[in-house]
Order: sequence, then C-alpha cells, then structure tokens
Amino acid sequence: MSTFSSVTVLGAGVLGSQIAFQAATHGVPVTVYDVSDEAVAVGRRRLDAVVEQYVGDAGEARRTAATEAASGIAFSTDLGEAVAHAALVIEAVPERLDLKRDVYRRLAAVAPAETVFATNSSTLLPSAIADATGRPDRFLALHFANHVWRQNTAEVMGTEQTDPAVFDRVVAFAEEIGMVPIRLHKEQPGYVLNSLLVPFLEAASQLVARGVADPETVDTTWRIGTGAPVGPFQIFDVVGLRTAYAIASASPDEGAQAWAAHLKSEYLDHGKYGVESGEGFYRYR
Repeated sequence: MSTFSSVTVLGAGVLGSQIAFQAATHGVPVTVYDVSDEAVAVGRRRLDAVVEQYVGDAGEARRTAATEAASGIAFSTDLGEAVAHAALVIEAVPERLDLKRDVYRRLAAVAPAETVFATNSSTLLPSAIADATGRPDRFLALHFANHVWRQNTAEVMGTEQTDPAVFDRVVAFAEEIGMVPIRLHKEQPGYVLNSLLVPFLEAASQLVARGVADPETVDTTWRIGTGAPVGPFQIFDVVGLRTAYAIASASPDEGAQAWAAHLKSEYLDHGKYGVESGEGFYRYR
C-alpha cells in the first residue's frame, strides 16, 4: 500500500500530466484538477501523448499497462471535489508566485485537514508560499524533472516549519512511485537540478539574444565539445517555452527581459511552445 492512499495533481500541464501518470503506473489512485473543461480536454490529450512517449521509451510490451493506468486517472474542474479524499495534493500550476499563493488559499479552504500539500515549483521557495497553505507543517516542495519516468529524480525540500515526519513520508512516496528522492537539507532557490541547469540555459539564451550565434550552432557546439546528448535549446524545448518565458519575465535582469520578449514574439505568439506543441526551436512532427 502506498504511503498516500490517493493523490490529486493540480494542473494538467506538461509536468502535471507526467506526475499523474507516474503515480498511476505505480498503482496510486489519481485525480487531476484543472480550471476549465477546455483545460481538462487538453490535459487528456496531453496524457495520451505521455503514454506514447512512455511506450516509446519502454517498448510495446508495456503499452497495455500504460494505457490502463492512464485510463484510471480521473479529471475534475471542481477543486473541492478533486481534493475531497486526497491524502496528498501535488500542485503543478504555472510558475507565478501570486497564482500559486491564490491556489493554496482556495485549496486550504476545501481540502481535508490531514492532507499534505506539495509544490512542484522549479524555482520558487516553499517558504514564500507556506503561509498561504494554512498548514505550513504539512507543506513542502516535491520537484520532478521533465520525462518523469526517465529523468526520475524527485527533489524534496521543506521549510523550517515542515514536520520532519511529513518530509519522510513524501520521500517514501517518491520511492514508491519509482523516483530517486533527492533530500535537500535547507532551502535553495532552484533546488539542486535547476541551480545547475538554469545558469547554463541563461548563458545559452544570451548568446542568441545578443546575436552571437543561432540556437542550432549553440547546441551543436555543446554536444560536440562536451559529448552531451542534447544542447541547451533542445532542453528548452523539453522544458517548454512557456515555462522558460515565465521564469525570464519574472526576472528584473535586462538580459532576461529581452530574452522573454524574444520568446514571446518569435515563439509563443506563434503557438510554438516546444515539444508539447510539436514545434519550438526545433520541429517535432
């Protein structure tokens, strides 16, 4: 039996759908919440795409199990209904502090008192959100990397208010759903993964923003020079350009603002979001 009897994922986006799928493939009952019927419909299609990605990695023999796991995931546009029986809520809404705090205020009013809350934020500190949850002792960060089943780290980071027993339960849950828990002993913006990754991607973005080189040249240079399988702009496409835009636009740095404007005008305004839409810096269809 899982450490948490049921899980609700808030947000049917790229990572939300992957987190839901990962939990479901390990036998955990999962509900996914999003704000509208349209968002849920998009989320269902995204989940179908996740199944195809997973099968592509693991082989056709696992298609039946993957399809069954995905078909068992429930969707809801009613927040109260979605979390009524949740033992753990994993929040995966867009990377904006004001939005996340508002979501947690509404969540706190309808979730059972014993429910544990976890944010999948990739950059925000849980202490910046904790007071909005109404249960700071049962709140922490649980950060997944894209392609959850393959890049299977789960960074667990609490605040000074997080109950150590809750921290340990979330670590155990991560192990139960096939993740490698990464225990952080203190808060760190960007956690471990993004403390390493974000400066790398920022350096690449500025090479393009300043007209030094195009994305393909930057990627080729990195792959040849380091032996890495992918370059930074291939990583951007996997992460999603909307996420990249949200992070850059929130920065006070002029270079980051210029990069955000470039992403919006050249990519987002044209429906180019990365792998999820079939086109970003590269085409995927």
